Amino acid sequence: MEIEDAQQLWSARPGWLNTASYGLPPQPAWDALQAALADWRGGATSWEGWGEATVSARAGFGRLVGVPSADVAVGSQVSQLIGTVATSIADGARVVVPEIEFTSNLFPWLVHGDRLEVRTVPVAGLVESVTAGCDVVAFSLVQSATGEVAPYEQIVAAARAAGALVVVDASQACGWLPFDAALADVVVVAGYKWLMGPRGTAFAYLSPAVRETIRPIAAGWYAGVDPGGSYYGPRMRLAEDARRFDVSPAWFSWVGAEPAIALIEQIGVAAIHDHDVALANRFLAGLGRPPGNSAIVTVDAPDAATKLADAGVRAAVRAGRVRASFHVYSTEADVDLAVKALA
Repeated sequence: MEIEDAQQLWSARPGWLNTASYGLPPQPAWDALQAALADWRGGATSWEGWGEATVSARAGFGRLVGVPSADVAVGSQVSQLIGTVATSIADGARVVVPEIEFTSNLFPWLVHGDRLEVRTVPVAGLVESVTAGCDVVAFSLVQSATGEVAPYEQIVAAARAAGALVVVDASQACGWLPFDAALADVVVVAGYKWLMGPRGTAFAYLSPAVRETIRPIAAGWYAGVDPGGSYYGPRMRLAEDARRFDVSPAWFSWVGAEPAIALIEQIGVAAIHDHDVALANRFLAGLGRPPGNSAIVTVDAPDAATKLADAGVRAAVRAGRVRASFHVYSTEADVDLAVKALA
């Protein structure tokens, strides 16, 4: 599907440049969610059909990042999924994290500060810090605060040489930035940003090797080898693959997530990448800044929040700077509206 054709599937008001906060649902996702809510309201159906959306979304996510669906666990939040991994790390381990890391990939490590050595370093020095020695490196593939794209392959190479575990938060990347999740040990993604699902969906790629070292501390019926046969009583009978780390899905969030992921597959992440980065660079050029390589950009601009609000542009302010973020539904008109407000 071409970008121009896909854009007809959104009803975005002009000036939405804040996908880094939340993505907008395409029409198929919106319609699926409304239908499920109507069925829920009237008690028109059982829940199993809603649950099937989780199965399809898991498989679609796996295809997007290049891993088997059997290696993908589902949850509700990034911090919940990373917290399960952090709990499994041995006492005394050294964990390196960027100092501006979003706290969903920082607090789960810091809460173990009584037994783990957690060191925060500048993003620019992450590769060197890993090379110097650590047991875990945890970082965002694209930084929420700045839009900076991490040197993924370099960090992985340094970690492999040091024997370190690689844990990646790809929430601000997955859906616009092509990458190979299998290079890492753990990749966690929130589903409500560039994947454009409702809040309450999250994915975790868990490599087969790392799964052997993690205890499924949130296991319930949905983590069972046969979820429908795992409602009551012992013995424990968990799935053999990554599903053993699932938590019971928030049904309606997954009903909305599945069509959105399917649409991303139809358009293609590479095409979305080119579209998003081109708009980000148009925005930068309009403000006299050099081009970048990210769908998220930040700029200093006096009174930016007021100027953007007056123009009807919805962006974010992070660390005192304007943060604009672009996705498949963003247009040149949206960019020009923001540039006119700020220039």
